[in-house]
Amino acid sequence: MMDAHDRLPQEHVERAAPGTHDAPGTPRAEGGIGRRRFLGYVLAAPTLAVAAQLGEATAGATPAQAAAPALPEVTEIFDLNDVLTAAALPTSGLLTIHLHADGTASFALPRAEVGQGITTSTAMLIAEELDLPLEKIQVTLADARPELIFNQLTGASNTTISTYTPVRVAAAIAKKRLLEAAADLLGAEISTLTSKAGVISAPNGRSATYGSLAEKAASGKTLKIATDLKPASEFSVIGTSRKRVDALASVTGRKQFAMDVQVPGAAPTMVCRPPTINGTVRSVENLAAVRAMPGVTDVATISTGVAVRARTFGQCIDAVRALKVSWGPGTAERASDDTVLRELKAAEIPLAIPKLDPLAKTVEGTFTFHFASNSALEPNCAVADVRSGGAEIWGSLKSPIVAQEKIAAKLGLLPSAITVHVTEGGGSFGRKLFSDAALEAAEISKAMGKPVKLMWHRTDEFRQGRTHPMATSRVRASFAHDKVLTYEQRHTSVSTDFGHGLGEIITASAAKLPVGDLTFSETIFTLTQQSPYRLGLTTQLLNEVDKGFNTGSMRNIYSPNIRCAQELVIDRIADEMGKDRLALRQQLIKNDQAKAVLDKVAEVGDWGRKLPAGMAQGIAVHPEYHAVVAVLAEIDCRPQTTGRHVPDAYTGPRVTKVVCAVDVGLAVNPKGLEAQMMGGIMDGIAITLSSGLHLKDGAFLEGSWDNYFYTRQWNTPPELEIVVMPPTSDKPGGAGELAVGAASAAVACAYGAATGTMPTTFPLNHSGPLGFEPLPTVPPIPQSPTDGLDRAY
Repeated sequence: MMDAHDRLPQEHVERAAPGTHDAPGTPRAEGGIGRRRFLGYVLAAPTLAVAAQLGEATAGATPAQAAAPALPEVTEIFDLNDVLTAAALPTSGLLTIHLHADGTASFALPRAEVGQGITTSTAMLIAEELDLPLEKIQVTLADARPELIFNQLTGASNTTISTYTPVRVAAAIAKKRLLEAAADLLGAEISTLTSKAGVISAPNGRSATYGSLAEKAASGKTLKIATDLKPASEFSVIGTSRKRVDALASVTGRKQFAMDVQVPGAAPTMVCRPPTINGTVRSVENLAAVRAMPGVTDVATISTGVAVRARTFGQCIDAVRALKVSWGPGTAERASDDTVLRELKAAEIPLAIPKLDPLAKTVEGTFTFHFASNSALEPNCAVADVRSGGAEIWGSLKSPIVAQEKIAAKLGLLPSAITVHVTEGGGSFGRKLFSDAALEAAEISKAMGKPVKLMWHRTDEFRQGRTHPMATSRVRASFAHDKVLTYEQRHTSVSTDFGHGLGEIITASAAKLPVGDLTFSETIFTLTQQSPYRLGLTTQLLNEVDKGFNTGSMRNIYSPNIRCAQELVIDRIADEMGKDRLALRQQLIKNDQAKAVLDKVAEVGDWGRKLPAGMAQGIAVHPEYHAVVAVLAEIDCRPQTTGRHVPDAYTGPRVTKVVCAVDVGLAVNPKGLEAQMMGGIMDGIAITLSSGLHLKDGAFLEGSWDNYFYTRQWNTPPELEIVVMPPTSDKPGGAGELAVGAASAAVACAYGAATGTMPTTFPLNHSGPLGFEPLPTVPPIPQSPTDGLDRAY
């Protein structure tokens, strides 16, 4: 049976014979997808060009294996990933693979590669169906294409899920056309031909390369073609571990990121930003003096500060530091951690379930999650060339169509007058869903009348960039004997900004979503939050307040906070019941897929092994987007560890071991999946132990990676093992965000076990000494090091 994100209209699919469908909740038979026939097109082109034809997905997929006796959660029926896939399907026929006369194939992927490896996995899909070596497939990133509507947004671990079938169908059609052309050329029946590594061979010993057939296989007019997909039993690429296609370029420095883009005349540009969040420019006292500084070509006031253009970025830094600006108040003026926390507490939705009979016991917990930075390793940057009547933009953009629309509105032009080129990005974690740098660059280029190469300073990222919002989570659970009867969670958060394209998709899909008349943020919350456990009568509600901060859909949105709070309460329940913490989870787990990963990490991680006092294990499970992961973490909270000294660093507790078991249904590239899990684990360790922002008087105190204590080499676990489970489906699930929630929760649970006290404030180091001297807010960025040896901000 096809899930919602794989459902096609009846006229587009030849169903398998009666009796061949699997029961709901069970893995499909090997090669099941190969029994379906798909339609696509051979496009009118000089050489072979092909595209898939797929219909509109509909809600109402078969739920995952039951979670009785409680009603299934919305996410078990239709989740955020399904929404994005359904929105993408109607325009999937516009995704085109080209085969060239040199025997190579090319595909412009309408997503953003920001380190997650989707250009590699997409090339693998094409290589599988086309029988062409990976090195002969070039996957580039498509410019903004408004005709794709909702099919050009990178987020929610959706890329591989939504493109898996369309890309394979297009590649399969290309191969079918090549075989037809070869049969004619080689004088053989199609059924007798074989293809390997871009060569088609006939029994008579004759052969032809794909390149030699590219023109012959092409068509002078668009044709509709039916094709079958290769069954899983014949896979030789999909499901095998492959190195990234861009690995050599990455390690040799030849890979081009947004900051490497060279456009003639585009000079280095930076912005002098306000001392408080979203402050405004009142006046500039020394414009003439700054314009006269060495290398400076232009200075202009814009909506977010004062822009400076110069021959080098070093000269930009000098000019930004020299500017004397009178600033107006920002949107979070005088706000501090304590004031925001009071605001959140006042907005918390009350817990509703009354106390049960005297035999039932209650466990409660109130958790605080502080602001976290959404900075990526590559600073926010973009190139813009705005001319009379048009503009050209270059940047790492995960929602380029929305960027194009916003830039057009800012410049007073039609979207068709704006060309947006999507470049590869050095990280994102949701940050590049927003086009802040591209909008600024366009505004600056228009004001100066010249092309600009804008780069945010690292301090800009931490103080004026996007953050994961501060939140509280209040939990109450009741149980009697060995059964959990009720579970309530009330999550209250600073407002999350969804104005990056996801909003348009949700709005367009609202009538089809099984969420009732919820607000926008509540809809996202409901479509993403899923518990792996049977917890009786369960309610999880969201309330959001305060739109004065620059927030974003940081990796996993709400899930790390929700999962951390829930797993800590599960530990409390187990202790109150007198049960082993793993045993209770095994008792409560909803389905076989989740139980398998839980059992695997317990086995590989040797759950319950004896550890010295001050060390302990924690375990957690996280289901998401048709995938599930379990993480076992061991932590060392002994004084000799927490008291370690590393210059200019926060050490604290150390995670010494992590075992992760992951099931994404079908892993297209297991090696890439392992890398995704490793990155998510480091994120989870960071947000639980050490990575947070301190808000004081309308500004964040952190101003660089030096004092934003992300997981460092001395805090990474010496033992790390990733287990990719065997395929349990014939299609992939989401992976990009999957490990963060389970890792953060497992680390928190391990800390609670090691210290004997359930942690309630995250990151754990937030209430302690800062551990650094905050950089000044005026000037807004620090002086660059001059000796080459000092820290680099």
